[in-house]
Amino acid sequence: MRLENGLARRLFLHRHALAEAPVGPGKGEDLQGLIERLGFVQVDSVRTVERAHDMILFARRPAYRPKQLKPLLEQHRGLFEHWTHDASVIPTAYFPHWKMRFERDRARLHGRWKTWQRAEFSQKFEEVINRIRERGPCGSADVGEDETRSKGGWWEWHPSKTALEFLWRSGVLSVTRREGFRKLYDLTERVIPEAHRLAQPSEAETTDWLCRNALKRLGFATPGEISAFWDILRPHEAKAWVDAALMRGELVPVEVQSADGAWRKSVAFQGIESEALTAPEPTKRLRVLSPFDPALRDRKRAERLFGFHYRIEIFVPSDKRIYGYYVFPLLEGDRLIGRIDMAANRAEGTLDVTALWPERGLRWGAGRQARLEAELARVARFTGVEAVRWSDGWLREPGPR
Repeated sequence: MRLENGLARRLFLHRHALAEAPVGPGKGEDLQGLIERLGFVQVDSVRTVERAHDMILFARRPAYRPKQLKPLLEQHRGLFEHWTHDASVIPTAYFPHWKMRFERDRARLHGRWKTWQRAEFSQKFEEVINRIRERGPCGSADVGEDETRSKGGWWEWHPSKTALEFLWRSGVLSVTRREGFRKLYDLTERVIPEAHRLAQPSEAETTDWLCRNALKRLGFATPGEISAFWDILRPHEAKAWVDAALMRGELVPVEVQSADGAWRKSVAFQGIESEALTAPEPTKRLRVLSPFDPALRDRKRAERLFGFHYRIEIFVPSDKRIYGYYVFPLLEGDRLIGRIDMAANRAEGTLDVTALWPERGLRWGAGRQARLEAELARVARFTGVEAVRWSDGWLREPGPR
């Protein structure tokens, strides 16, 4: 079976909730359902416009506002914070399958962190747990008061901070809430609802769930891409699951056409062709995406599917920076049409556009400019500023491929 590039893009964007018109209240059940559909949303502290997780959700629900995420995390407990390929917000219903990650992180991190913290951090486990049990949630600034404080990087964490982070990564503690962007930890038994906390799926059940739900969200994938989606399974485990599912006839081999016309072998569930044909035609609305959007997380896949080479910054041989440090991709229909460098200037009430680089070969006409201005007006309201301000010379020549 072959899936030509246009159909592949349509299906992929639909699975990532970027094909249909971006409508919905963006809160409560609607927001919970959106995050379940995506699988997870990466959390990041950088706030040049808004934080990554907020930008990801806003691109799909323009009615969304950052305050609408907190109730799901801190009151209803429909979401929890942990790791996929990076720190993420994850539906709490998936918590039982994160027990495999807890076990693997416990073994992996203990050995790795011991090399730069020696055994000191593991000697703090009981002290940190007792402190939380007796006095309630705490953050890294609340433990190890008598220890030398770091000057910055993670390699300079004091032992109690390292212990706190290790106990979170291994599932003993959970993030109960944030103050500002500072994590506060509590005992997992006080944070995760009992039904999810006590469930004990087998390793085989978790492997099947992880592979099945990764492929469901990707539409088509290689075993390596299935493994990387949640970043819990090892590649050979995903490969074994794929081989068994192919033998059962549950999966089919499919060749997916890249933007450059090349074909790449993947697998998909039965019925993939009809699903691609019936997927909604991507709306022509122009959207600003987060650099960490799940549709772009795998940079190589984004380049294959969309012909879009995305890196946060690119230097030419003269070592002159072409793109800014943190630039936002622009999606229009099923095409990534450029990238924009902008920041919210809250002191002056403006969204400041520094530069825009259209993709090579793309004409930036009046219609496209009008769609961009409409989207930036929405982004400005989202960030709480009043106007969009354009720097001189903002429209740039396309950068290198």
